Amino acid sequence: MTERTIDRAAADTLRQARDAVAREAWAEAYRLLDCLDPACLTPDDCAAFADAAWWTSRIEESIIQRMRAHSGYAARDAAREAGHMAWLLFYEHQLAGRTAVAAAWLRRARRHLHGEPECVEQCYLAWIDTEDAQRRGAFDEAMAAARHMAGIARRCDSPDLLAMSLQAQSGVLVAQGRVGAGLDLLDDAMCSAMAGELSSFFTGWVYCLGLQQSMACVDLERAAEWSDAAMSWCAAMPAENNFRGLCRVHRVEVLELRGSWAEALSEAERTCQELLPYERRMAAEAVYLVGQIRRRRGELAAAEESYDRTHELGRDPQPGLALLRLAQGKADASATALQPALATGAEAGGLQRCRLLAAQVEVCLALDRTAEAGRAAEELRSLALDWQRRCGSEATLLHASAATASGAVAFAARDLDRALPLLRRALTLWLELRVPYEAAQVRMTLAAADRAAGDTEGARMELRAAEQTFRQLGAVPDARRAAALLAEVRRRQPGGLTEREIQVLRLVAAGRTNRAVAAELVISEHTVARHLNNIFAKLDVSSRAAATAYAYRHGLA
Repeated sequence: MTERTIDRAAADTLRQARDAVAREAWAEAYRLLDCLDPACLTPDDCAAFADAAWWTSRIEESIIQRMRAHSGYAARDAAREAGHMAWLLFYEHQLAGRTAVAAAWLRRARRHLHGEPECVEQCYLAWIDTEDAQRRGAFDEAMAAARHMAGIARRCDSPDLLAMSLQAQSGVLVAQGRVGAGLDLLDDAMCSAMAGELSSFFTGWVYCLGLQQSMACVDLERAAEWSDAAMSWCAAMPAENNFRGLCRVHRVEVLELRGSWAEALSEAERTCQELLPYERRMAAEAVYLVGQIRRRRGELAAAEESYDRTHELGRDPQPGLALLRLAQGKADASATALQPALATGAEAGGLQRCRLLAAQVEVCLALDRTAEAGRAAEELRSLALDWQRRCGSEATLLHASAATASGAVAFAARDLDRALPLLRRALTLWLELRVPYEAAQVRMTLAAADRAAGDTEGARMELRAAEQTFRQLGAVPDARRAAALLAEVRRRQPGGLTEREIQVLRLVAAGRTNRAVAAELVISEHTVARHLNNIFAKLDVSSRAAATAYAYRHGLA
């Protein structure tokens, strides 16, 4: 083959590669560009090669090609393009945790773009200025930078970076405590992504940041809605969509809360395949959630493996690991394991602090440290109220957790007058949120409180509902515990009456006729009469009046 033939073949391959890039067929583009001599690639080709490597999860290759593109642009004195490449290199190194290298590339990006006429690439620098000022608590400065970014994006007609500027402004407002206004801006940016107004890269970026912000703001409903939208977008994209794993992490979290555990485990496995090894911190979150599900299912050894892996990937496995120790019967070890996380997370807010405090209450009550549990429950209540004041609306998940903890502490102190309303409010909130496992756990405590108050029927209904939920979820240990308690309650029903017989007796004691009882219970009058005969026989009475008196004596009426 002659040199001329090789040149023609390379030129043809390059044309095909450029066409694949234009079509966003990233796997095809990567394959074609990878077989070419780097010497025949322009800086634009190298930048496209970097994109193709990134979309197909070859992050280190993406960095190499981006550096080549940067060098080519710099050699041409193409300051805008060189500045853009330098900023992307800063961002990729920052995500990988290489802070010194990232800082160097950011400085280079600033040098390239300094003194240039206004251009869209300067939006990226304004974005970093926003985040830096926000971290320092200089919120006016941060908002000014974010609005400067928005102004450049509008004047340069960049919908992509205008949406990112809304994300940036949203973050500043949330950090200021203006959560409601911040989430409104977040929704605007997410709508741009959902409506197809943004490029593929920025669509994924907006979705990922938006889902992260929704969960940070303890807004489960918002996170669930945008998670569905994000995954629908991912499903419509080519298979080589690097955003799948990033969006999937938040979807796993929503699925775990909503009780779709089988789907959550499947999604978590795919998440780890898509994110490892280049995004270990995000993958660690998925592994942690796997541990949570396994622990609740009673697969304690498997759960421990997940928590160990979580730690290896750089994420603190608390409070899940402490609750695992509690499930293993190691209550003292559980309390000890939880302390470092509680101490280091003292300034943290939102969902993670809420989960740590809820676990502390559970562990302390198991150790009969009621006063310590009470302090944790009070901090959790203050956290929920503070969040409500900051965002201007009720953070339902935080309030549900706070009511659960306070109700459990009140019951442990045998303060039934306080415990019962708190536990009923907690149950209502968890049911509104559609978080079944937490709702079932509250039902277990509520059943114990009902029994202590003499409401055997209420306890039976709560235990039955809890058992059914646990079985549907596959939470085997909890289902067994609920079943055992339910059997005990049934054995202790006065006179050995069945549930239906108690219902009939209660209505008879209220003065209902057989016809009225039949109508209310949707059964025949003949069946009512049969139940009454059984009741008379079991209670050794011969009249409705005597049965009514028995019902009142035993708290059934």
